[in-house]
Amino acid sequence: MEDYVSPAGKTTIDPGVLIQIARLAALSVNGVSKMASGPRSLDSVLKKKYSGGVLIDVENNTVYADLYLVMKNDADIYKTSQAVQKKVDRAITEMVGMDIGHINIHIEEIDYQSNN
Repeated sequence: MEDYVSPAGKTTIDPGVLIQIARLAALSVNGVSKMASGPRSLDSVLKKKYSGGVLIDVENNTVYADLYLVMKNDADIYKTSQAVQKKVDRAITEMVGMDIGHINIHIEEIDYQSNN
């Protein structure tokens, strides 16, 4: 039986992939209506990668994320926020194998028109 030798090289993950993973994970949590518009400050956007309610920064293979959410009107904000943090952490860790520094949740609005 031959031993398998891993080829030399490295894999890089575009921050846009991390944003998409975080967005999809957050939206899959019951109580989240949609992603909010995000940070109001241009300074925060220039230093990090931002798209559609997710702000990502990567340093030394560690992901730091800020998620801007609109919650459904019947959601328990605290429990839903914790569920989003856990879901995003797990998704990024399992899919790309990167460490999580923090996942900050910013509730920007409550959706009073949502039926669920």
